[in-house]
Amino acid sequence: MDQPREPLDARYDAADNRGRAGLLRILGSGVVTGAADDDPSAIGTYSSAGARFGLSVLWIAPVLLPMMYVVTYLSAKIGQVYGKGLFACIRDRFPRWVLLPLVSLAFLGNIIEAAADLGGIGSALNLLLPVPVPVLVVATAAIIYAIQYFGSYTLIRAIFRWLALILFAYVAAALLAKPDPVEILAATFVPRLRLDSDFLAILVACIGTSLSAYVYTWQSNQEVEEQIAIGRRRLWQRKGASRREMRRTSRDVLIGMIFSNLILYFILMATGLTLHPAGRTEIDTAAQAAAALEPLAGPAAKWLFAAGIVGVGFLAVPIMTTGAAYDVVQGLGREGSLHDHPSENRLFYLVIFLVTALAVALNFLGFNPMRALVWSGIVQGFSVPPLLLIMMLLTNSRRVVGARTNGRWTNLLGWTTTVVTFLCTAALVASWFA
Repeated sequence: MDQPREPLDARYDAADNRGRAGLLRILGSGVVTGAADDDPSAIGTYSSAGARFGLSVLWIAPVLLPMMYVVTYLSAKIGQVYGKGLFACIRDRFPRWVLLPLVSLAFLGNIIEAAADLGGIGSALNLLLPVPVPVLVVATAAIIYAIQYFGSYTLIRAIFRWLALILFAYVAAALLAKPDPVEILAATFVPRLRLDSDFLAILVACIGTSLSAYVYTWQSNQEVEEQIAIGRRRLWQRKGASRREMRRTSRDVLIGMIFSNLILYFILMATGLTLHPAGRTEIDTAAQAAAALEPLAGPAAKWLFAAGIVGVGFLAVPIMTTGAAYDVVQGLGREGSLHDHPSENRLFYLVIFLVTALAVALNFLGFNPMRALVWSGIVQGFSVPPLLLIMMLLTNSRRVVGARTNGRWTNLLGWTTTVVTFLCTAALVASWFA
């Protein structure tokens, strides 16, 4: 007979008592997701926004923060309370005509963004190594896949947490550029919205790369993986969550999204203070993007930029490829976990390989790697509204989350975010026709 699941509270308390509070608790699962959200595509998009429009785009960061929090929290709730990943939940609760387009859209989006990120890594490494970018892309992809295939979930998670710290270089660079506090405050809290296609494209790209579909998939499945790691391999063991567990999840997600949004803000500031005034409004090469770090590193800016791009790339690309594998196997009604050995779940690891190979192949089509980073954000921006709508319906269904349906403020944030993302993508499409 099924027995009631053991609460996670005791595990958290034991962890805290063993001294894992403080830095290691802060660098928890929420920061992994937050740092993965600042992938090379995000860095390229935010750098392009700051270079093109200067400090006038700073207001985007505080506006995006509550949106980033609510979508990641909703995804975490599905994994923690329902006990399955996002697309397994969609398969259980929606007809095939809803499931298949969403899986296809998320799968395609993950491939495109993984391809752009691999290209970004190759372009950054090319600043330091006289090796053709395609060769660097292939080598990077091979190393990342080897870590996923031969490593473990615990190893991957540990790497993710520490690589995230490289992103703080943008904070130092922005502060060393000596910003005017009054100008910064005005640009942060007084939105300047333009309705031309250039601005709307950057806005949708910022939304897409900060609310990327791969983050939803990863967060919901990460909650499941965390429970499998402590022995809850059966669904009945993972279903349900106490209020205390949900508060802890909310806190972890909030910490992660604040981390991600802080980096977003300072990338916009650093490029808005350095590249834009110098007339470098178009970023076509990694060297041009690296120039934003010159106030901190001077001639060594390219080294710091390359380290940051490679660090977050190695953090984010496995999340995208694994996320695509979760989407496909769950869409087919199968299970997949990073705790499974490749010989135990050939389909799951085959999809990871396929996504990685397709992402590498896209880099041989001759696209500009830095421009591809922005366009991948725009593609992700179009997948956000429908997935978010589905998540809102799921997390308000008692059949899915039981008594843990959304509260008033979560619904307010969630539905507002859904409407805003739909309006932004619709406005961008309208501007193309206009």
